[in-house]
Amino acid sequence: MKKSELYFNVLRLPVDFVMLILAGVSTYFLRTEILFVFRPVLFEFNLPFAKYLYLVLFVSLLFTGSYAVSGLYSLKSRRGFFDELIKIVVASSAGTMLVIIYIFLRQELFDSRFLVLGSWFFAIIFVFVGRILVSRIQKFYVVKRNFGIHNVMVIGNDELATSIVAQIKNEPHNGYRLFKHVLSPEPDEIKKAKTLNLIDEVILTNPDYPEKKILELVNFCHENHIVFKYIPNIYKTLTVNFDIDVIGGLPLIELKRTRLDGWGKVAKRTFDIFSSIFGLVLFSPLFAVTAIVIKLDTPGPVFARLKRVSKNKEFVLYKFRGMIAHDPDGGAESLKVSLAAFNERKDGPLFKMKNDPRITRVGKVIRKYRIDELAQFINILRGDMSLVGPRPHQPDEIEKYEKHHRKLLAIKAGATGLAQVSGSSDIPFEQEAALDTYYIENWSLWIDLKIILKTIFKVFTDKSAV
Repeated sequence: MKKSELYFNVLRLPVDFVMLILAGVSTYFLRTEILFVFRPVLFEFNLPFAKYLYLVLFVSLLFTGSYAVSGLYSLKSRRGFFDELIKIVVASSAGTMLVIIYIFLRQELFDSRFLVLGSWFFAIIFVFVGRILVSRIQKFYVVKRNFGIHNVMVIGNDELATSIVAQIKNEPHNGYRLFKHVLSPEPDEIKKAKTLNLIDEVILTNPDYPEKKILELVNFCHENHIVFKYIPNIYKTLTVNFDIDVIGGLPLIELKRTRLDGWGKVAKRTFDIFSSIFGLVLFSPLFAVTAIVIKLDTPGPVFARLKRVSKNKEFVLYKFRGMIAHDPDGGAESLKVSLAAFNERKDGPLFKMKNDPRITRVGKVIRKYRIDELAQFINILRGDMSLVGPRPHQPDEIEKYEKHHRKLLAIKAGATGLAQVSGSSDIPFEQEAALDTYYIENWSLWIDLKIILKTIFKVFTDKSAV
């Protein structure tokens, strides 16, 4: 980590503290100077502003501690604004709960419930705005002043190398500058660059070079304080999750396909049941309207029953029908064969066609806003699939999987997933498989929650749905 990154990460701490104080003060004056018109203020004598300010300072320290525990001051993680907002909401809620518990244990009534709830709300807003300002200032200094730039040498002859090079060039605000892209690890190139003080990091995208060359490269980077990073291939991630057991005094190591096991599996299924029931109840009026307009638009059933595969098991996936049900040629699925030449996804087994002639007028609307997929709450409740997981694919698509794609069947398929919120149907299949593989290997309920919230946001912003 360069000094600039350390500087701006540390700067967030005092900025958060100041913003928390401003949030508390704003809440007080909002209640006493503006809202008093609607409801008289009864606590000004018991809680004058000077006394309240002391409380705000103490609570701000408490909130800052909660932010630290939640990882908001981590020097190693890179977060988007959305992830940061989620962490701020959770940490602020935890801080508020601690305040409420303290009041309860003291067995006394606080002078104003509005001050507690209002401070919680304004703390989230103010802290988030403060962090946006710090990020904007950081990007300005990085892009305009070259403050804290990482000069990177990318090594690789594959598509990943090309992708990373393009990303570095297109997103200068991330603080990376491409020094050179070389096709293979040549120590002389790196030694020359280091002698001239031209590189800070080396990124190896293809680890399948001769072991001797890679070890020499790693040793040189460590000896010369150059950051070394590499992208592991799928075979090098097989030991990400493991468990150790002992039988007869002999250690046994179990290589697990996923972290989703034991109580984690129970928690995920419990969450699926409650979320599917909630979804079916919440969207029941929309279901009724959708069913009516589908029936009025074209002849055929309300639901499309599609064959999909989850954990190597075939099941019937429910969707609101957005395609023709019957025609002289036999229907939407039979027409897919004749449309194969128009498939826009050439990189994998999946089929996509933006101007698909099988889609009905109603289908264009319900597919655009993902309304057709809400019927999958039925599948989630039945246990056919999960709310979050890899995308469920058709049996004929599964047959075209390469060997390393089979890992996507390690857990239940999901109505949404990491791949869907990271580019939906616009990303290449290999990238989709890599994202889903990452999710399988690193599953947690926290990741599920972030994916669900990103899905809700993406429904209104994603233009890739067809």
